[in-house]
Amino acid sequence: MTPNRPVYTDNDPQGDFSTLNLGPTHPATHGVFQNVLQMDGERIVSGVSTIGYIHRAFEKIAEHRPFYQITTLTDRMNYCSSPINNMGWHMTVEKLLGIEMPKRVDYLRVIVMELSRITDHLICNGILGVDTGAFSGFLYLMEEREHIYEIFEEICGARLTTNIGRIGGFERDFNDIAFAKIEKFLVKFPPILKEFEQLFNRNRIFIERTSGVGAVDPETALNYSWSGPILRATGVDYDVRVNEPYSSYQDFDFEIPVGTKGDVYDRFILRNEEMWQSLRIIEQAMEKIKKEPKGIFHANVPEFYLPPKEQVYNNMEALIYHFKIVMGEVDTPKTEVYHAVEGGNGELGFYLINDGGRTPYRLHFRRPSFINYQMYAPMSRGMLLSDAIINMSSLNVIAGELDA
Repeated sequence: MTPNRPVYTDNDPQGDFSTLNLGPTHPATHGVFQNVLQMDGERIVSGVSTIGYIHRAFEKIAEHRPFYQITTLTDRMNYCSSPINNMGWHMTVEKLLGIEMPKRVDYLRVIVMELSRITDHLICNGILGVDTGAFSGFLYLMEEREHIYEIFEEICGARLTTNIGRIGGFERDFNDIAFAKIEKFLVKFPPILKEFEQLFNRNRIFIERTSGVGAVDPETALNYSWSGPILRATGVDYDVRVNEPYSSYQDFDFEIPVGTKGDVYDRFILRNEEMWQSLRIIEQAMEKIKKEPKGIFHANVPEFYLPPKEQVYNNMEALIYHFKIVMGEVDTPKTEVYHAVEGGNGELGFYLINDGGRTPYRLHFRRPSFINYQMYAPMSRGMLLSDAIINMSSLNVIAGELDA
């Protein structure tokens, strides 16, 4: 267990302290960001977090792109679960346009989003094992992540930054190979996940390294606007899928795991449990799809959904719609909307102000990594450097989303 640590204040003398740069080019920072730490031996006295090393001005770039060309930007935020970002953006525009989605499309999206959630948690918990000295579990999980990427590749042709889907649905239906790979994954993955849990959940070394480290109480977590697994680990059962259902999540039966201490160990256990719940959701979605009419993979909105190329080449009406969509000749509502989805590491929101044109007048991304990370330096005060490393791993801060 973590020993009692000294309490440091801002008035502590600085003479005997040393300065340590944790990042930006340090493998344990899991991305390009920096913490300037004041150290008392191996214990952290205070710190200042520095971000912005890969800031790419996504919001301003998006304001100069048509709605349907912004998907590639969302890909590069949390690239560990980019399809969730894609779906969140598409649903934001659909909310703006008042598009009603067919149930089958909702269920297809749920499958993709929950597979993405699993890949996100696989990376986070696998690397947390590496940071505590255990490499085997990481190798087990990365192989399973590859199998999910093969599913994505079958659906849309891409793996990591998928650009998957469109405003109004998907660009094509899932083929039989994709469904077969999903079914195979649902059979093959649970024993691997169970084996991973057996390696870590009751491992004495892992528990002593993680239990009590970085513990946060619910009030503090809410004051810092935390969301996602790290908030639920403190005992707050907030999940966007339940509190503000989207994509027909209200049709599914699943549980929201919560922790008790809000420490690194609780975050690890909670993410493992969320993977089990994701599998449960995917299984239900696969059954629900069987009851829906086949061949439906987008809403019937020809004024906003790009028609297939073969129709554009051979059908005048499709050519007209294609031209009007691309050239921005379809009017859009002058209003503002906010839509959020439950991303891999918290509430991922899109605040869109529209002036009726083909591009956003103003677009803001609520990036959970950016919001969750602001507490890292204060919560590290009094912590050993080795504990600060695993605490950072458990926050699952993705640099692409931090600096978007």
